[in-house]
Amino acid sequence: MKQLKRSIYYCNLRKNDFYFFAKTGEELSLVCETKNAPSKTINREDGWRAFKIEGQLDFLLIGILAKIAQLLANNGISIFAVSTFNTDYILVKDNNFDSAIKILSENNYEIK
Repeated sequence: MKQLKRSIYYCNLRKNDFYFFAKTGEELSLVCETKNAPSKTINREDGWRAFKIEGQLDFLLIGILAKIAQLLANNGISIFAVSTFNTDYILVKDNNFDSAIKILSENNYEIK
């Protein structure tokens, strides 16, 4: 791991569409609906579906994302997690989405 020697600011902005930007000194990443993806990119990974953890998550809550990740990992499903100020999103590849729903439902997660 590399220590970042700068202060980090985190804020919440309201928008209607799903966009997640991450910018570091080395890259700018964008997660968005496929229809909104820019045509010119350096790298691109299509074919993701997402779950939103409902409700606002307090920063003091422990293990919510870890438990979901472990359940899916135990069944051979990798995830890509995106966290916002209010909640977390779990992205899985299209071909694993139905299996992820089944696994989560069998473990008492309500999927709407």
